[in-house]
Amino acid sequence: MTIRAVFFDVGEVLVDETTEYGTWADWLGVPRHTFSAVFGAVIARGLDYREAFQVFRPGFDLETERRRRAEAGQPETFTDDDLHPDTRPCLAALRDQGLTVGVAGNQTARAESILRSLDLPIDVLGTSDSWGATKPSTAFFERVIAEASVPAEHILYVGDRLDNDIRPAIELRINTAVIRRGPWGHILRGDTATTILGSDVEASCLFQLDSLAPLADLVATHNTQTTTT
Repeated sequence: MTIRAVFFDVGEVLVDETTEYGTWADWLGVPRHTFSAVFGAVIARGLDYREAFQVFRPGFDLETERRRRAEAGQPETFTDDDLHPDTRPCLAALRDQGLTVGVAGNQTARAESILRSLDLPIDVLGTSDSWGATKPSTAFFERVIAEASVPAEHILYVGDRLDNDIRPAIELRINTAVIRRGPWGHILRGDTATTILGSDVEASCLFQLDSLAPLADLVATHNTQTTTT
């Protein structure tokens, strides 16, 4: 099937979250490298990433702490400078091919507002907060299909997480591309991923990426080959 719509996750796919995780370490009052190490260990065990916060502050509630940070004048945030350098060129190149380009991830309403202010070259923007559905739920990816306005087989979803992004998308027959960057992209792969997920999900991806730079050409080649065979 030709690809007619490409949707992207946000964290580590489009936005480098290094600064933001660092500010959480600062909020918790622990060294940034210590927080990063614990965060990675949590991912490697297949646990929810929020367990990392519990290590340093038992009973930690993420939503409550987000409000407290905002009240203290230190809200979660990111800027254009936090976008990966390949983000805008990739989105623009795909759009130039006449494809529908969307961004859809587990993000807060505040993050969605920031993304809108960045004026990315996209056609669709949705988050778990605004859609009322959170990955890896089926409802989230059904909304992706609805927003793409094409059958699932004509959609490509790009994510860094095999558990939250790739596996649930594949279950709905959406094509996938995994990008190996950020904590999940580097840790949740190979034997570790197979042990945690119970199968080699990565092998089912249409594309396996180290950056977004080659994606537009890969999609163009795929579509050409599909229409000529």
